Amino acid sequence: MRLSLTVVCCFTWTLVQAQTQPITVTESSPILAQFEYWEDPEADADLNQVRNLPDSAWHLEPSGSATFGNTPSAYWLRFSVRNLDPEAVNLIVELAYSQLDDVIFHVVSNQNQAPGRKTQEFKTGDGRPFYPRQVDHPNMLLRVKLAPAQTKTIFVRVKTAGPTILPLRIWREAEFFSAATHEQKLHFFYYGCLTVIILINLAVFLTLRERLYLYYAIAISGYLLFFASIKGYSFQLLYPQAPGLHAKAMLASMPVLALFSLLFCRSFLRTPSHSPRLDLAIRVMIGFEVINFIGAMMLDYNVAIRLSSISALVFFSLLFVAGPVTWAAGVRAGAFFTVAWTPLTVGVLATAGRALGFFPTNFMTEHAMQIGSGLEAFILTLALADRLYREREDKIIAQADSLRQEKARNDARQELTEAMTHDPVTGLPNRNRFEWMVNNQLAEDPQGNYMVGVARITRLDEINRTLGLNRSERLLKRLAEQMTAMAIQLPEVHRVRDDQGRDECVYQLSGDCVGILVHADKIASDLEGLNQALGLLSLPVPLDNLAIELHPKFGAARYPEHGDNAALLIRNAHVGMEIAPRGLLATGFYSPDLDIYSEGRLTLMSDLREAIQSDQTILYYQPKLSLVTGRVIGLEALIRWHHPQRGSVSPADFIPLAEETGVIHQLTRWAVERGIRDLAGLQSDHPGLGLSINISARDLSSRSLKGHIESVLGQHRIHAQRLTLELTETAAMEDPEKGLLALKSLADAGIGISIDDFGSGYSSLSYLKELPATEIKLDRTLVTDVCASDSSRVIIETAINMVHGLGYSVIAEGVEDEATARLLKGLGCDKLQGYWLGHPMPLADLQPWLASCPEAILSIFQPETTDK
Repeated sequence: MRLSLTVVCCFTWTLVQAQTQPITVTESSPILAQFEYWEDPEADADLNQVRNLPDSAWHLEPSGSATFGNTPSAYWLRFSVRNLDPEAVNLIVELAYSQLDDVIFHVVSNQNQAPGRKTQEFKTGDGRPFYPRQVDHPNMLLRVKLAPAQTKTIFVRVKTAGPTILPLRIWREAEFFSAATHEQKLHFFYYGCLTVIILINLAVFLTLRERLYLYYAIAISGYLLFFASIKGYSFQLLYPQAPGLHAKAMLASMPVLALFSLLFCRSFLRTPSHSPRLDLAIRVMIGFEVINFIGAMMLDYNVAIRLSSISALVFFSLLFVAGPVTWAAGVRAGAFFTVAWTPLTVGVLATAGRALGFFPTNFMTEHAMQIGSGLEAFILTLALADRLYREREDKIIAQADSLRQEKARNDARQELTEAMTHDPVTGLPNRNRFEWMVNNQLAEDPQGNYMVGVARITRLDEINRTLGLNRSERLLKRLAEQMTAMAIQLPEVHRVRDDQGRDECVYQLSGDCVGILVHADKIASDLEGLNQALGLLSLPVPLDNLAIELHPKFGAARYPEHGDNAALLIRNAHVGMEIAPRGLLATGFYSPDLDIYSEGRLTLMSDLREAIQSDQTILYYQPKLSLVTGRVIGLEALIRWHHPQRGSVSPADFIPLAEETGVIHQLTRWAVERGIRDLAGLQSDHPGLGLSINISARDLSSRSLKGHIESVLGQHRIHAQRLTLELTETAAMEDPEKGLLALKSLADAGIGISIDDFGSGYSSLSYLKELPATEIKLDRTLVTDVCASDSSRVIIETAINMVHGLGYSVIAEGVEDEATARLLKGLGCDKLQGYWLGHPMPLADLQPWLASCPEAILSIFQPETTDK
């Protein structure tokens, strides 16, 4: 049996030897590779089955290279090598295609051994881990050693999922390593060039932030990964133990390079604006490449490689057309793109033709795509450099124009800034500049103590009308120079330096008002030194042989007590100036209590209007006593207001505001209506009782006041003589001519007129003599210390005699005790009112008080004859 098997094997080997011409190795001649191949459609044959195949099953490939395309079959190669050298040789058998998944080399020797015995088996392929390999190289390599005159037959089984490309080469070992070193230098030169291009474009992207360069860098990175994968270098160097990762990396590289090449093309050729249809096709292709990338990660290798092949065909065709289309549309970049994409397209077609078996395997078809991609990258890099150069030139021109325009704008801005921040007449920095300076200083030193001071020339309008505008402006300019020189000498005055090196310390807030910022910690508490400096403003200013009096007024507000920003401090300093005390150079400091312009008081008037309309105000009544009869003869109506949120609001807070805003007219009409109505309710029990109502100077200007009073009196059937209108002497003298006419008209109607707070102002006796008054009320400041001060007593006695001499009755207000009441009676005073007699009270409390209280208190004022 063994003999029969031996005979069969020898016979078979004899047939092999007879049909296959060995590849001879001589000392000097090149080794010409050829092989026979057999297709194994089921991919399940082993070596013994293959060796037993008849010779007719084998097909000779004399060129040593064959391409079978994508096929599920396995292919077996068979060739013999004979050493005709007198010395032993080391050979390397190479299948020069790195993308073969499973390769098994079988070496059979028939010399010095049993005929046809397998002496070596080596398994490799990119479907297996890279190591161990006999030679550290991406291609499929086998080391074979031949003794002199020795012949070895080599069977190679190849099975791969991609294109089956079988370029067989047999090398002397030294020649292989020399050629491999040379080839690797070329490859890594190519990869190095691509890397440099990637880094340059990334640097440009990071500098300019233009996505075009990022797209190009990622696209070239895709080419780099693709060629490193397809040539096997990434498998060899990066992940030698992960063949699955190697397959996915190669599949992923194709959609990545396509996707970012499309994005680069779209941006580089500006297709959205120059070719909308082409841009639509590119955007559709971008979406397809996204799907292709997902498929590369998830689909089977064979399906993914076919999808990528279809993608590559459409992708390269589309971009091959894109260049000429945009070139024809007038885009300069289209010319570069056409020239750059042509060699790459040719290289892709050559590589595809080689993979499909249309083109033979040689240097050009093996490296066509790399050559094309290198040319494409080089040309497009030149195109990007041209783009950068042109953009740089355009930017330089644009920058030059921009610089010229910017200079013109800066000049105009400077002039505008000067106009906006400085007064055109005096040259002083204006309010805008002052507010900016103050706010900056407060922000830098929030814990500091500062004071904003303002000064106003009160006679400026008069000076303008008298001297004319030109001379007035000369006066202001001279005054500004003097004030600046003065302020620079004061260390407490804050100053800054502007962009032009000018010192700023005095600011023009308006046409007749200037301001300064003072370090409050550097001045005395009484401001004596500052007032002396400001006193220079009161001196006459010489102009054209004239001495011009300015009559300045001063106001101030402190930070942080009176405001935390410039606008508020300036506003409050102006309010302080308005409430400045009388006297030469007196500085008015802001006080919230005296600020009639505060927001709260303005809203108070709106609330007061609503209170009057909804009858929320109320009248309190303070009784008046006749020192002649000892009876309560009248009531003074006093307005009280209880605010829903603020509580009780003092009349001192809302009456002045009502006068300023005109609400006083509504308030007076309401007081007249309510007071006369209440008096009508009391007349049945107290028929002789009179009523006094306070009115304002503003009321005297109302033409409807008299008619309204007469209407209300008639409605409630009250005689006019029982009503007295009280107004202060200063109010009566505010507009003497109109006030006198209004008062005479009221007096002619039978209404009594009382001059309130007599002695608190500077009344003109001649004017008082003209008033149709019926009584004079002595101010409480004269009455308070009449018992303790002889001088006050003399003043009171003189005033009473003088008023009686003018024909008026006298009423004293503010009587707090019995002694004062007795003294006033002895001095001849006619009437009194005050807390000793009774506090102001609402109508509900007034009625029982009138009924019971007065007799016990007032009995001491009865004449002595009443006791008899």
